[in-house]
Amino acid sequence: MAVFTPLGDAQVATFLEKFDAGRLTALQGVAGGTENSTFFVTTDQRELVLTLFEQGEHEELPFFVELMDYLDEHRIPVPGPVHDREGVALQSLAGKPALLFPRMPGSHPAHPNLAQCRALGDALGRLHVVSQHFPGQRPNPRDLHWLQAVHHKVLGYLSPEDQTLMKNEVDDFEAAFNQFGELPTGALHGDLFRDNTLFEGDTLGGIIDLYNGCTGDLLFDVAIVINDWATEEDGSLNRERYDAVLGAYLARRPFNDDERALWPVMLRMTALRYWLSRLLVVYVDPPAHDLTPHDPERFRTILKARIAHGALPLPEVTA
Repeated sequence: MAVFTPLGDAQVATFLEKFDAGRLTALQGVAGGTENSTFFVTTDQRELVLTLFEQGEHEELPFFVELMDYLDEHRIPVPGPVHDREGVALQSLAGKPALLFPRMPGSHPAHPNLAQCRALGDALGRLHVVSQHFPGQRPNPRDLHWLQAVHHKVLGYLSPEDQTLMKNEVDDFEAAFNQFGELPTGALHGDLFRDNTLFEGDTLGGIIDLYNGCTGDLLFDVAIVINDWATEEDGSLNRERYDAVLGAYLARRPFNDDERALWPVMLRMTALRYWLSRLLVVYVDPPAHDLTPHDPERFRTILKARIAHGALPLPEVTA
């Protein structure tokens, strides 16, 4: 159960008095999270989600609030935080920073179909179009600079073959990116896996958990999506899902020439990003709570598949 700070009905009822959100009728802790305490809150007016922030850099929370507000205002399907009667979203509860959100409809798609892939690609394309004008700044904490600085921490836990693989990949990424100019940038979701979306049938109900949100290369965000949404268990790309996601995305925001050239490299780089971050959790910086870390092997498999087979051709998009 991902409730690290228990809350009682009386605490939450008092908390809700700051908002025009109704009177508490039910409170339920939510399983499945890895970092924060999450609760479903039912009032006599609406369904809400309450999040207590247990770890991370709390001074960065205003950035996330501003980003979610901005995307919500631009009709991107994210849960815009609920503001109190004074216009304040970020609160404190049980000694922890707290945010209240509308509960978005739907469930996570374990095996997304092509309609769901198209819906996700379209939403991400729209998100990236508007996010290029978002004024906030939070540099991508998991970009190439991070890979260069941190990968040595796990080398001692790897086989000689994997040590060479990781070091060579970081060197290759640096060489590749030095050949091109700056890529299009904007605000990113930063972690848009299937379990950070909610669907009702084929309809995208919401994009959630923007706490890896940052500003950086838009291509980075797209590569994360493809490595999760369009990848088989053996690491290979599924052509139909690949084309469904990217066809819808590119109809909203076409890649420029540099993005097209760097696309295979970005798929590899984001695979290494997750392989490395999961290795760090296993060997170097275990989670603060008693949770089972994600398996690093998944993204080692994806990385090796991307090295062996590259990227599939980008789908043609007609106007």
